Amino acid sequence: MAQTPPLSTETLVLDAEVEVQRISAFLRTNLRTQLHRQGLVLGISGGIDSSVSAALAAKALGAERVFGIFMPENDNDPLSLELGQKLASHFGIKAEIENLGPSLEAMGCYARRDDAIRKLVPEYGPGWRNKVVINQSTEQQAIGFSTLVVQSPSGEIQRVRMPADVYRTVVAATNMKQRLRKQVEYFHADRLNFAVIGTPNRLEYDQGFFVKNGDGAADIKPIAHLYKSQVYQLARHLGVPAEICQRLPTTDTYSLAQTQEEFYFALPYQKMDLCLYGLNHGLSAEAVAIAAELTPAQVELAWQGIQAKRRTTRYLHLAPLLVEPVAEIH
Repeated sequence: MAQTPPLSTETLVLDAEVEVQRISAFLRTNLRTQLHRQGLVLGISGGIDSSVSAALAAKALGAERVFGIFMPENDNDPLSLELGQKLASHFGIKAEIENLGPSLEAMGCYARRDDAIRKLVPEYGPGWRNKVVINQSTEQQAIGFSTLVVQSPSGEIQRVRMPADVYRTVVAATNMKQRLRKQVEYFHADRLNFAVIGTPNRLEYDQGFFVKNGDGAADIKPIAHLYKSQVYQLARHLGVPAEICQRLPTTDTYSLAQTQEEFYFALPYQKMDLCLYGLNHGLSAEAVAIAAELTPAQVELAWQGIQAKRRTTRYLHLAPLLVEPVAEIH
């Protein structure tokens, strides 16, 4: 009789109601004893993570003590605002729209990005669209290279490998979006005497898939311990609208549609969750390969990528460095 693999998709199944109650108690307790604030603020993007975080906040405190912000800008998919508004209405959360496009325009976000793109595609201009992707190889190398994808107004697609200076400039300009969103969140938090929720799941938190002092900044992060698969479980349990639960995870940062998989993780989140879990729990590549429907070699490459991202993004988790501790504070 064949042995049951030590890892499967069932491994990540949790008792959703128990977890909701645990997170709710955590939010209530720490809002009062650690943060000394009266409610919670968060940006609502129409994605699964912010939707679950909003639902958990409403469950923990009551919708009247949660404030949501929709922050569209020039490159967003209009569906994001539509789904975000549906989520807020569904849970009775008061929310407002803050259009970030004019501010980002004034800051030079789009112009700086476009100037960098024109180093590779000189004709790039008004009406063009763009995104950044990594190569999708899981056979040859763990660390991929970045490719710029642009679409002309006539629909023609070009793909160009990005040298480091262009990649860094495009990403640096794009990171203005996350940092501006956080400024707006903290404005409303200060105004209301609320705390700010951060919405990364475990995969994003572990792998540094956030911007320092942007979406990485928050007072409390209620789902950072949950694998992405588990966030979806809570979404269904909490009654998050089906359109959000069924939506493909997206960065919604570039003007061309872009999944998290093609931008950062290289594998679908279900497989990445299993690879991460296997690495965290010392399982063999063979066991993970069976559960994730990959080859052991692909699992080993995924692990190399996980470890590489942990090294290169460690600084994102660091507090400012001090010459010596200030004992009176710590």
